[in-house]
Amino acid sequence: MGTLGRAIYTVGFWIRETGQALDRLGCRLQGNHYFQEQLSRHRTLMNIFDKAPVVDKDAFVAPSASIVGNVQVGRGSSIWYGCVLRGDVNSIHVGSGTNIQDNSLVHVAKSNLSGKVLPTTIGDNVTVGHSAVLHGCTVEDEAFVGMGATLLDGVVVEKHAMVAAGALVRQNTRIPAGEVWGGNPAKFLRKLTDEEIAFISESAANYSNLAQVHAAENAKPFDEIEFEKVLRKKFARKDEEYDSMLGVVRETPPELILPDNILRDKAAPKEK
Repeated sequence: MGTLGRAIYTVGFWIRETGQALDRLGCRLQGNHYFQEQLSRHRTLMNIFDKAPVVDKDAFVAPSASIVGNVQVGRGSSIWYGCVLRGDVNSIHVGSGTNIQDNSLVHVAKSNLSGKVLPTTIGDNVTVGHSAVLHGCTVEDEAFVGMGATLLDGVVVEKHAMVAAGALVRQNTRIPAGEVWGGNPAKFLRKLTDEEIAFISESAANYSNLAQVHAAENAKPFDEIEFEKVLRKKFARKDEEYDSMLGVVRETPPELILPDNILRDKAAPKEK
């Protein structure tokens, strides 16, 4: 840094110091009535030691989610609001097209009582419902974990298997393909129908499409968000009966129309 650079840096430093000093003085003058804004230290992606998350560019990670340490997230997957994926003492792998829904927790175990190393592996096109807990387990491709379910160390959920909502799956349990398990502790309930197996893939596809909408919304600049607020306010005043009397046709702004790719009746046909 040259002489001019150092001078500019010094001026900037003292301007910032002066601003902070004025802010502190103002707070003291306001007494018990002042509001002090605290800086949020939340980071969506965070390193831990030498381990850094690797997230595919086509994956969606919600702003309030936390992905920490040795975590890999594959193409087209989505990590929703409030989720925590903590790969600190072991690794987490999330495949392609998988959705981990709001407030779910994925963690790992360095080792269990039997000495096994227990990362968490989640395959392709898996659906993990809201507020589920996955700890040191394996969920194979196109499996389904219901809302509020808990999978403990060493659990294996095979392809096309389903864990019912609220189930507690005990350590080292294997759930075979094509079966539904539920309860506390989880036990075999019945076989899945062909329609239910097809629903697992459909659920993953629907969430993959929905994630694209949320990703686009989260990427919008402030001025675009404010512009859409004005459009919504204007459109909310629409009175179809009054408009029809006047012969006025008001079209919904394209910015406010739900994209076709997340509507069930317009979903792309599945490959056979």
